[in-house]
Amino acid sequence: MKAHACGNDFLILEEVVAQGTHAALARRLCARNTGIGADGIEFLERRANGENFLRLFNSDGSEAELSGNGTRCVAAWLAHSEGRNRVALGTEGGVRMCRVIEGNGPVYRIESEMGVPRVAARTIELPGIGAVAGAEVNVGNPHFVLFVEREDFGAHGLSWQELGAKASRSPLFPHGTNVEFVKLHSAEEIAFRIYERGCGPTTSSGTGTCAASAAAMVLRGAARELTAIAEGGAQQTNWPANDSVMRLTGLAEIVCTGMAFPAGLADSDKTAEAGR
Repeated sequence: MKAHACGNDFLILEEVVAQGTHAALARRLCARNTGIGADGIEFLERRANGENFLRLFNSDGSEAELSGNGTRCVAAWLAHSEGRNRVALGTEGGVRMCRVIEGNGPVYRIESEMGVPRVAARTIELPGIGAVAGAEVNVGNPHFVLFVEREDFGAHGLSWQELGAKASRSPLFPHGTNVEFVKLHSAEEIAFRIYERGCGPTTSSGTGTCAASAAAMVLRGAARELTAIAEGGAQQTNWPANDSVMRLTGLAEIVCTGMAFPAGLADSDKTAEAGR
């Protein structure tokens, strides 16, 4: 199955399909020209105790702790296929509870509990650039948030894509980091761009939305209920206090369903079919 949240697109496969080939499947199936095309794959494991657990692999084959948008896409699929309008999804970044607010397919509006963000101001040094001030934010996965003034979201003489690539791969972040470039429109609204670890520039990010919002609330005095606008559209965040759970609300749309050929085939033979 393929779904997207504000253009941030994911394939959803049952864990049993992978058979230990998660990274190879992600690289092959997520390829835009020779595969189905996606930012990553969410592998859904249905455990014997009734729990649902997600493993996220980015389009480059690397594994990440979680994706807010990917988790929401899985919740939309379970609502559509199994009528489950409230579901807890385990991830390497913690359990995320998702609740369908409205929708009956293919588009769902979903509220997700995203954990308690941790925000700390941090200035990093990048070769050839110098000091870059921002905020280190953890929402179950790592983020570095910069505040910018330019309409094109560039900073330090670079485009946001160029600076995002340098910061994301800096050895200052041993496991890499997602990078957000945030512009405050008002106390209740921000706009931002995302350079995603393991993927590159993306149209949206659920955890990126939360990280950008949390940094704006803590370090720039933004309202505790925010509209955060990325290239793919707007999402809403609600974070009553620094020690409370942040909630993220946005859309997820099911694009198509299909099948993946067995993981036991040679990697060169693995592909997938999808049809509307």
